[in-house]
Amino acid sequence: MTLTKHEQDELIQLRRFFHQNPECSMQETRTASFIENKLQKCGLSVKRIGKTGIYAELSHITDINTAKTIGLRADFDALPILEATNLDYASVNKGVMHACGHDAHAAALLSAAKRLSKNRETLNGTVKFIFQHAEEICQGAKEFVQSGVVSNMDRILAVHMCSSLPVGKMSLRSGECSASCDKFTIRVHGKSAHAATPHHAVDALYIGTQIVVNLQSILSRQINPIETGVVSVCSIHSGTAYNIIPDTCVIEGTTRAFSQAVREQLNSNIKKISEGIAMAYNAETEVEIIEYTLPLINDAEAAKEVEETAIELFGPSISEHNYSKVMLGDDFAEFLTDTKGMYVWVGSSDGEGTNTSYPLHHPQFNINEKAVLMASELYEAYARNILK
Repeated sequence: MTLTKHEQDELIQLRRFFHQNPECSMQETRTASFIENKLQKCGLSVKRIGKTGIYAELSHITDINTAKTIGLRADFDALPILEATNLDYASVNKGVMHACGHDAHAAALLSAAKRLSKNRETLNGTVKFIFQHAEEICQGAKEFVQSGVVSNMDRILAVHMCSSLPVGKMSLRSGECSASCDKFTIRVHGKSAHAATPHHAVDALYIGTQIVVNLQSILSRQINPIETGVVSVCSIHSGTAYNIIPDTCVIEGTTRAFSQAVREQLNSNIKKISEGIAMAYNAETEVEIIEYTLPLINDAEAAKEVEETAIELFGPSISEHNYSKVMLGDDFAEFLTDTKGMYVWVGSSDGEGTNTSYPLHHPQFNINEKAVLMASELYEAYARNILK
């Protein structure tokens, strides 16, 4: 561990402060102001992205011909979950919790920013600190991209706590890492009637169930079987009474894919199937697809660089290449359209059956705080290696 005892203690306290004071996506006002203040104390100029995103820049150029630019990204929004950890620093905001490790990400980057700013004369280039809001609803990254502040970067790095990996391991795989994430809403409009006279109705509930069943054929019959995807229907609402055939049905769900081509095919076929079935039963339908984020693909060159940095810091045992790609989505993918980058899963568990083994988004989710220290060191060391 390269951090001093004081730096370690300070970093742990930062993480616990964030954990105790969570705020949901697009509502992170106090968290944003706290981060803003800390960065300004480091002598960094700070800019708001949207209402709650925070961007800061550190630049020290010794040779214009070799200077590079790196982005370091941490998300900091929380989830609408009632915490059940019983920690001394558990959430004081009832019904809101850092159940995805974003408290650790923000603390790790804030600590790294402080150390880098103290020793800026050792850098040759620019560090763009991206404290991203609204990751949980996949809105924050798009606001950063649209702002233009993250253009012209040579590399970008993000970390994420991982309770599926033990402390002391990092998933450093290149290629497919996380899936795209989109939401679909299907609204079926039929005609209501008494349950005793179904021939007078256009049964929106029945039509909706046929749509749900047929959506499953997309993966089994329309997508190349060597490709991977998900079509999950997670909500269906229709009807008000046992003896009234409903005239409306609303279906909601999500699609996931590891390639843009499969993503587009899934979403297109949902629309075709829904409209076709509704037409067959003389109903009308509206299909809304909200595209949240792209597939997250780690660049091979960046992955190699990050692994070399991690091994320098923690030794060869840190590398984990067999950790599976996941169908979870992360809008860090939006930053990778123009920049070579790496998304690292940082092991944060003490093992199965411990209080650090609960999955992401669980009300008892917690981490071994050594993972926060390791994440912060990786942020700093990778930036230094790129800006030599």
